[in-house]
Amino acid sequence: MKLRSLFLLFALAALVAGCQSTSIQSAWYDTNFRGGPMRKIVVVGSVDTVSDGRVFEDIFAARLRAAGVEGIAGYTVIGDEARAAEAPFGAAVAKTGAQGLLLVRLLRVDTRTQVSTTMVPGGMGWGWGGGWGGGWGSPFGPTMVPVQQVSQYDLATVESKLFDVQTKQLVWAATTTTFNPTSVARETPGFADVIIGQLAQRGIIPGK
Repeated sequence: MKLRSLFLLFALAALVAGCQSTSIQSAWYDTNFRGGPMRKIVVVGSVDTVSDGRVFEDIFAARLRAAGVEGIAGYTVIGDEARAAEAPFGAAVAKTGAQGLLLVRLLRVDTRTQVSTTMVPGGMGWGWGGGWGGGWGSPFGPTMVPVQQVSQYDLATVESKLFDVQTKQLVWAATTTTFNPTSVARETPGFADVIIGQLAQRGIIPGK
């Protein structure tokens, strides 16, 4: 029983470790866009709370700077009152001199159930290592028995849109999912790297 429990623990740990990531589910790009590469982008995040939004914007802007793009956390240049209407919002963004505006919005977090069956050692079959002479071991090896495992996980769906500040036209958009998100602070670096990588591949921002 200890062996079985240990096996299940390792299997579950491997499953979770391998799936805790952000992936692109769908993406769109304006092939007519000729304004790149953008070297200055304002990041505005809409998540659960204002404090989480600021944490997200700070971290994402820092990842942009690490990639060679001047990233600006939206809350540092756009006041709360400016976010309430399009005109003051646009004016605040334009005042920064940025070429791009990245809007990131959490759409939903779904809880899902996963059922899987794993074969684990369940005994020594005939048991020849005991009363039938001792020390022989089983010629058939350990008996493998199916064990059903039921686990739940969360899947966060996020929408990201990048606009050209000068024309106010949508340049790039994507929907991503993040497996088992823990907190904004922990998930944002990996999320940002996925988005930044996609923008660099398209030539929208400078590539390293």
